[in-house]
Amino acid sequence: MTRSKITGTGAHIPARNIANDHFLGNIFFNNDHTAIEQPVEKIIQKFKAITGIEQRRYAPAGIVASDMGTLAAEEAIRNAGIDRESIDLIIVAHNYGDMKSPGDPRDMVPSLASRIKHNLGIKNPECIPYDIIFGCPGWLQALMQAHAAIRSGEAETCLVIGAETLSRVLDASDRDSMIFSDGAGACIIQASITGESGIINTAVRSDTSEELGYIYSAGTNKGDESDTRFIKMNGRKVYEYALKYVPQAMKACFDRSGRNISDLKMIFLHQANDKMDEAIVQRFFELYGITDLPVNVMPMNIAMMGNSSVATIPTLLHQVLNEEIGTFQLSEGDLIMFASVGAGMNINALTYQW
Repeated sequence: MTRSKITGTGAHIPARNIANDHFLGNIFFNNDHTAIEQPVEKIIQKFKAITGIEQRRYAPAGIVASDMGTLAAEEAIRNAGIDRESIDLIIVAHNYGDMKSPGDPRDMVPSLASRIKHNLGIKNPECIPYDIIFGCPGWLQALMQAHAAIRSGEAETCLVIGAETLSRVLDASDRDSMIFSDGAGACIIQASITGESGIINTAVRSDTSEELGYIYSAGTNKGDESDTRFIKMNGRKVYEYALKYVPQAMKACFDRSGRNISDLKMIFLHQANDKMDEAIVQRFFELYGITDLPVNVMPMNIAMMGNSSVATIPTLLHQVLNEEIGTFQLSEGDLIMFASVGAGMNINALTYQW
C-alpha cells in the first residue's frame, strides 16, 4: 500500500523578537470602542496568564509571507535530499497573502505558491502550485490534499508550506493583537511503498453558521475610520467551540486509525493558547477514560513564538525533530497526531506513524 511520508522539514522563524513589554505604550479598547479601564501592565499580566505567551516573532519590514515560505521550503528540500525539479505539487497555506508593511493591500495574485515556485527556481511546468485559505488549520489541510494527490497517483512528491505575517494585520488598540506572530514552516511529503511510516488517516469538520463570525476582519477597536481591516476574534466563543468540538474530532480521527490510545506518543496541536491547548488534550484523553495525561505528550512553543496561524504546527514539528523543544524526541515507529482549529470555523486532525 502506498503511504504518504514526510521526508524533510524546514522552518523560518523571524529573528525579530517582540516581548510583552513591547505593548506597554498601547491603549487598549473593547470591541464597542470603550477604553479598557485597567492599567496596561495589568492587561498584559492577565494576557500572559491566560495565553502563556511571553514573546512572539515579527518579520522585518519588507519581508513577506512568500519570502519566509521560500526559506522554509529551501530547508525542507535540503533535508529531504530531493531534486526540486521532481516536485509535483506546491501547496501554500496562508490567510492574508503578501503584505510588506501593516495596512498594505493583501497581495494574493499571483498565488504565493507560484511566487515560491519562482523563488525556488523550479522550471518544471508539471509542478503545479496553488494556495489554500482555511484559517489556522490551513497547513494541515494542505498536507491532507497532498496526501490525497499521492494516494490518487496524481503526485509522488509534494511541498507543503504554511506562511503568515499576522503582524501586518494587527490592531494596536485590540489586546488580542498580542497573541499573533509571523513565521513559516514546510515539509516534503512523498509516496512510499516501503515500511509503515506515513499518514494513517484524517478527519475534517467545518461549522459555518454563527461560528462564521468567531474570527473575522474589521476596523480598530478604537473606532478609527479606515479601509484597513484587522484580524479580530471572539475569544470566548473560539475557546468554547474548540473545547467542545476539537477533542471529538481528534477522537473520531484516532478511532478510525485502528490504533490503541496507549500507543499515541505525541500530539502536535495548533499553538493557539496554551491553556486552551492543554484543555483540549485533557478532554481528548478523558474521552478514553484517561484522566492523567501521558508524560511529554504535547510539545509547545507558543510561550516564545506566539500564534503564527498556519505556521505553528510545521515549525513545531521541525523544532521537535531538531530536539529544540525540551526533552521531546521522535523516533521511527512513533505514533503521533496533528490537530488544528481556526477561522471558518474549521477543525482537522491526522494520525501519522513516524
